[in-house]
Amino acid sequence: MDKFVAMQAFVRVVEAGTFAKAADSLAMPKPTITRLIQNLEAQLETKLLNRTTRRVTVTADGAAYYDRALRLLSELDELESSMSKAKANPRGRLRIDVGSSVAQMLLIPALPDFYARYPDIQIDLGVSDRPVDLLSENVDCVLRGGEITDQSLVARRIGEFHTILCATPEYLKRRGVPQHPSDLEGDRHVVVKYFSHRTGRPYPFAFTKDGERLEIEGRHALSVNDSHANIAAGLAGLGIVRTTTFQAQAHIAALKLQPVLLDWCSDSIPIFVVYPPNRHLSAKLRVFVDWVAELFARSDLIHRKCSMPCKETAARMAQEISAEVVAA
Repeated sequence: MDKFVAMQAFVRVVEAGTFAKAADSLAMPKPTITRLIQNLEAQLETKLLNRTTRRVTVTADGAAYYDRALRLLSELDELESSMSKAKANPRGRLRIDVGSSVAQMLLIPALPDFYARYPDIQIDLGVSDRPVDLLSENVDCVLRGGEITDQSLVARRIGEFHTILCATPEYLKRRGVPQHPSDLEGDRHVVVKYFSHRTGRPYPFAFTKDGERLEIEGRHALSVNDSHANIAAGLAGLGIVRTTTFQAQAHIAALKLQPVLLDWCSDSIPIFVVYPPNRHLSAKLRVFVDWVAELFARSDLIHRKCSMPCKETAARMAQEISAEVVAA
C-alpha cells in the first residue's frame, strides 16, 4: 500500500465528508478510496472513521491522526515548493485567518488579482477576530490589528488603520456634539466600547493634539468585540463609536454617520501578517505575505483619507465622498 496516497485519501474523506466526494476530488474510483482507508486502518490497528449510509465522521483516533497527517502532508508540500519549479509557480493550500471587516472589505475583493498571479494556490479563509493557535490549528498565517504580544511568532507590519469617532445625526441632535474628549466622560454622552478578545477588557478612547495625549473611558451601555457589530451599534444610535475610516466612509457618504472631535486625532491601529517562525518559509506563504503587504501598501480604502491631520483629513474625505456621490 502506498501510505502517502492512503494518507491523502483519508484527509480528503475527512474534509469532504463522504467517500464519493473524496473520490471525485482525487479523480479516483470510490472502491479505491474505500480500499485505501481499510488498509490504512488495518495497518494502524485502529478505526479511523465511522461510516453511515449518508456521511462519514472521524473517531477520536481518526481526529488525532488527521491532525498529524495534515501537518505531514503540508510539510511535504512545502518541500516540493522549495524546488526551483515550485518557486516559479507556487502551488498548494494556504490556511489563513482574518477579521471579518478586513476579509469582506479589503482582502476578498482583491483576491481575483492574487489568483490571476498564482492560480495553483488554494486558500482556506477563516473569518474571525478570535485568537488563533497557528501551530495546533494548522493555520499558515493570520492578519490581525493591534500589537502582537506573542514573541514566538513572526509579525510583519503591513500598514495601519486610521480611526475616527462617529455618531448618527439623530444621536447628536439629542445629546449635542462633543467639543472636547472630556465631554465623553460626562452624563450627557454614551460611547460604544470595543473589548479585547484576549483579555476581555475594553479599549480606552485615546486622543492626541498638539503633543497632548488623553485616554478617555467614557460611559457606555454596550461593548462589543466585533468590528461589524461596532458599526451596527453606531448606526443604531447606541452611542459614539470609534471605527476605522475605511469602514466609516460609506456611512458618512450616506449621511448615516457624522464624524465628531475632528480637531483631535484618534489612535491608529497597526495591522500585521503573523506566521510561525519556520526556518524555511514555503513559496506559497511567501508570495501571499508579499502580495498582502503590497495590497495594504496601495489600498486606496486605507490610505487616501488619512495622510493629513484629522481635521484636514475629514474635510478632504467630505469633498471626495461628495465627488463620488455626484459621479455615481
